[in-house]
Amino acid sequence: MVGSKMGENGEKVDRVEDHETKRRGNVGDGGRRSLDDPGLSLALGPHAPELLRKRYLRRDERGNVAETPEEMFSRVARSVARAEVRFGSDRDAAASKFRDVMSRGLFLPNSPTLMNAGLSLGQLSACFVLPVEDSMDGIFGALKEMAKIHQSGGGTGFSFSRLRPKGDPVRATGGVASGPVSFMEVFDAATEVIKQGGKRRGANMAVLQADHPDILEFVNAKERPGRLQNFNLSVGITDDLMRRARSGEGFSLVNPRSGLVTETIDAFGLLREIAANAWRRGDPGVLFLDRINESHPLAGTIEATNPCGEQPLLPYESCNLGSLNLSKFVEKGEIEWDRLEETALLAVRFLDDVIEVNRFPLRKIRDATLRSRKIGLGVMGFAEMLIELGISYNSGEAIRLAEETMSFITKTAREASRQLGEERGSFPLLEESSLGYGSMRNATVTTIAPTGSISIIAGTSPGIEPLFGLSFSRDLIGDEMVVTSPLFERMAKERGVGDGVMREVARRGTLAGVNGAPDDLKDLFVTAMEVPPAQHVRIQAAFQKFTDNGVSKTVNLPPEATVDDVLGIFTLAFELGCKGITVYRYGSRDQLLYLGAGGGDESGEIKCKICD
Repeated sequence: MVGSKMGENGEKVDRVEDHETKRRGNVGDGGRRSLDDPGLSLALGPHAPELLRKRYLRRDERGNVAETPEEMFSRVARSVARAEVRFGSDRDAAASKFRDVMSRGLFLPNSPTLMNAGLSLGQLSACFVLPVEDSMDGIFGALKEMAKIHQSGGGTGFSFSRLRPKGDPVRATGGVASGPVSFMEVFDAATEVIKQGGKRRGANMAVLQADHPDILEFVNAKERPGRLQNFNLSVGITDDLMRRARSGEGFSLVNPRSGLVTETIDAFGLLREIAANAWRRGDPGVLFLDRINESHPLAGTIEATNPCGEQPLLPYESCNLGSLNLSKFVEKGEIEWDRLEETALLAVRFLDDVIEVNRFPLRKIRDATLRSRKIGLGVMGFAEMLIELGISYNSGEAIRLAEETMSFITKTAREASRQLGEERGSFPLLEESSLGYGSMRNATVTTIAPTGSISIIAGTSPGIEPLFGLSFSRDLIGDEMVVTSPLFERMAKERGVGDGVMREVARRGTLAGVNGAPDDLKDLFVTAMEVPPAQHVRIQAAFQKFTDNGVSKTVNLPPEATVDDVLGIFTLAFELGCKGITVYRYGSRDQLLYLGAGGGDESGEIKCKICD
């Protein structure tokens, strides 16, 4: 049964009781089945039931799972569709369509929406950015705000660039400042304690601008194992630094409190130190801040992103993400553009409805979010779509298709937002923006998220990544699961691939070096570390070209990769127009995925890199 209560924002929110019943309604626009039809099948991945049980399904007061996956999708659809009533639309019809696209695996929202919609918590956003000002009130005020967001299931990004450097005088006490990295450790410890209710590991992004006097301490901050394990790190890179590194010039470090230059260092040496640490442990990544701000349509300066780097946000903004499963839009070797368009239009409506029904964790976040109403529609299953089309991830055709697909989705999403702007009203800052539209409901409409968990639910490849392996093990909230590509198994069977080859693939996790495997399958099922680094970057750049916000993408490197390889990746990403870049050399540290059926992180450290 559904009751309602008043949220902290003065809005009614549905409360789903333990004895909730399934809702009525028709699936999709064809009335094929009632929502309470027990025969309704779900398009879930093989590991989805266990993941849903551990993290997503509603639990009763005793902690027992109290809903099925079908009921979860019904709960989410009904809750989000409450927004339709405010604009004179049919809630039941919208809920029916929302449930249809989710249950068939065509589209899924970010994890907090699946976890919290229709429940008393009601916090549905994944991404937040909080400001950190250079005062005790500013620092510990941000810490308190972070705790509230993490408790609600969100991830947070911070720029620590405004904090005075280590050793700088503090007039109020007569002492000296301890610097940004020391305060990051306080945030990290608090995150470890909160643990986001046991559903999502605490996830943070720390950004420090490259010209901060403590930049080298920041770059080397994870040298000690276990330090800052709840943070991803990114250096805020400027065009000026890249130019100076290329020409061998010096680069000035500036005290953010006084505005005075503290020293001048070698620009290339700094970039190489960043690359060396990324080579050693996967951190830090880099953000190209000038490019991010040049393409941002609103006033204000963006200094930080969400934990995985794909969602740049102004202070106190949040963003709701959702992803289209591209592998579901291929039929008989052709992309079903009409069906993709229809689903993208509905997904934008869903994400805008999420903003309407969301219970924001802070009033300042609610106000900032409603001013811009940013949403981030992205994709998952790109690698599987390519395979279904007979296209190698390593090819120029893959790059061309990436551009064509994302261009189509962004154009469709903007049209959907324009129509919603006419129906419901544009976002309040439209007239001050650089968008140039007469009406627009959302300041941004597209983002490519990593989709780590929701791609498991949908049973497809994550985001725009290539297949990590044809057989690999990964951590699933403390348990190891072995994942085998169903698509490879199906196509290998169709091609008559023998048992010996299949056993060798299970052991290696890849077709590379396996005798007896057809060459065309080796090319089609290329895995992440077989993809040349430049191709990883070109795929990311192709998607970024037609994405409003940022693109989550990891350049996977084999163990034998060099620091110079990482430097080359940074340079190419900058030249091709990426907004940031992340590299990970296999086996370095903080690993969740292992090729083949074995695995295990010797350090025992698990790093949350999931923001979906």
